[in-house]
Parts: sequence; C-alpha cells; structure tokens
Amino acid sequence: MKNEGLELIDIHAMEPDADLPAPDALLRVLHLRTPDGSFLKGVDANVAAWSFTRIGPFFKWMQWPIIAPVFNIFYTRWAHWRYDRLYSQSCSARET
Repeated sequence: MKNEGLELIDIHAMEPDADLPAPDALLRVLHLRTPDGSFLKGVDANVAAWSFTRIGPFFKWMQWPIIAPVFNIFYTRWAHWRYDRLYSQSCSARET
C-alpha cells in the first residue's frame, strides 16, 4: 500500500544508534525521520507516513488548525494506553 519513499523499521530488531531516540521513546509514540534527519512525532508522523500511500490526502484534516489540538489530545491518550498495555511491564523489567 505504501510507496518506496517510506521505509518501515522494526524498532525491536534495530541496532542501537546514537542518532535515534531511545527505544522506549520510540515505543511511546510514532516517530518519522524526515529526509533532513529531523523527527516528526505523533499525529504529524502519522499524517506524514500516510502521505506515502494513495489514501494519504484523507489524513490531512488531522492537521487543520481547529482540529489538530483535539486530535493531538486523543492521539496522546491512545498512545499512552497502547504503550501501557503492550510495553510498560516489559520495558520496566529490562531497566532493572
């Protein structure tokens, strides 16, 4: 569904890299590295990732000025819930 301009990386299998955020941070919200090396996170990363598909234009509304703050709140809550459900115990266990 995506085109070749988007590379998906399994963060569970990647090698440590000083240029990347910590693995725990990568698990908490979606990150997308732009061609200039900077990172988009959360809703902005989602919209940018979907832009590499044929249905990408349908996601642009998430960044409209009136909707974006509300959507960011929902995304942040969803991402926190997802992280807690999937990783909170396994990540804290690795740190001890």
